[in-house]
Amino acid sequence: MAEHPAYPVGLRLSGRRVVVLGGGQVAQRRLPALIAAGADIVLVSPEATPSVEAMADAGEIAWQRRPYREGDLAGAWYALIATSDHGANTRASAEGEGHRVWCVRADDAEAATAWTPATGHSEGVTVAVLTAGTRERDPRHTAAVRDAIVAALRDGTLGAPHHRTRTPGVALVGGGPGDPDLITVRGRRLLAEADVVIADRLGPRDLLAELPPHVEVIDAAKIPYGRFMAQEAINNALVEHARQGKSVVRLKGGDPYVFGRGMEEVQALAEAGIPCTVVPGISSSVSVPGAAGIPVTHRGVAHEFTVVSGHVAPDDERSLVDWPSLARLTGTLVILMGVDKIGQIAGTLVAHGKAPDTPVALVQEGTTASQRRVDATLATVAATVRDQGVKPPAVIVIGPVVTVGPRPAE
Repeated sequence: MAEHPAYPVGLRLSGRRVVVLGGGQVAQRRLPALIAAGADIVLVSPEATPSVEAMADAGEIAWQRRPYREGDLAGAWYALIATSDHGANTRASAEGEGHRVWCVRADDAEAATAWTPATGHSEGVTVAVLTAGTRERDPRHTAAVRDAIVAALRDGTLGAPHHRTRTPGVALVGGGPGDPDLITVRGRRLLAEADVVIADRLGPRDLLAELPPHVEVIDAAKIPYGRFMAQEAINNALVEHARQGKSVVRLKGGDPYVFGRGMEEVQALAEAGIPCTVVPGISSSVSVPGAAGIPVTHRGVAHEFTVVSGHVAPDDERSLVDWPSLARLTGTLVILMGVDKIGQIAGTLVAHGKAPDTPVALVQEGTTASQRRVDATLATVAATVRDQGVKPPAVIVIGPVVTVGPRPAE
């Protein structure tokens, strides 16, 4: 007899009884989706993994700590059969057939009356992938197809452009430390949907080349300032384009709220009545050291890390940093925007008690193809920066964590 493909359908399980037999790895993978669907879940199993046990302790599932017995599937709408006892699985499957309960069999797909598809989600869309029949079922293949579709939906390369719902307004998108692969999937999707992109110099520039021709890309550094301050001019540009009904992305390096002046832009948009979405980004303060082989914390070495701006010198009256207190800390100090002030910073830290031989690393153009790492100490860092020609942007790491790991290949 010819084998027929499975008929795809979405089950609405909210408030409906679902029975799961077996508390092992299969249940651990499948239970979160059933919980998210609002199902009334009964787990029948003498044992469970710690993660499954935690779900029971939290009241997300009801756990009956015993083996399967006849009658467990009565009143169920759906069952997942995944015990390590093949005979019990077969008996439970037969019970499900008798009660007309759709049953997934973890140990025997051909004997099951239902299959679990490889699923993924993107902005309210659920993707479910099934193969044609039991003979062709390959979980790795279905998962790969699922992953490719979801990734394309998230980054905007797959979709229905003429029917995509566009939301006028502004999205402040943290682009990450520079590598275009380190932007969040939400940030990448919003870029793909934008009409206008106002980009910082330190944003992931390679992503701009992927934008469709109709997208207007504005370099924030080249917005005419005239009688306005630079930030005020950028704020005005965001408001102006959004008021034209366009979807505007403000693409910023790192995270919008980590020395990114993101809140200033949010406040300006709020005053103008413009809706704004903030998409966090990976901050260079932790990602760039990590890319250079430096953990900002390490067991037995550093129990805290502090991130400060070095754009003004320690003796500048505008500085809000308590440098004497930082000198007394034993953890890691990460300095952003401090290359041209590092000599003064190092001198201040030493003057207030930090050891002159404290390790220092400067990571220039972190996570990009031009990344390089230069090592020094507080005593030598000023001369090293000058001799090695270290230029911004560079993240500076001060503390013993600099020397705990192997140096990655440059």
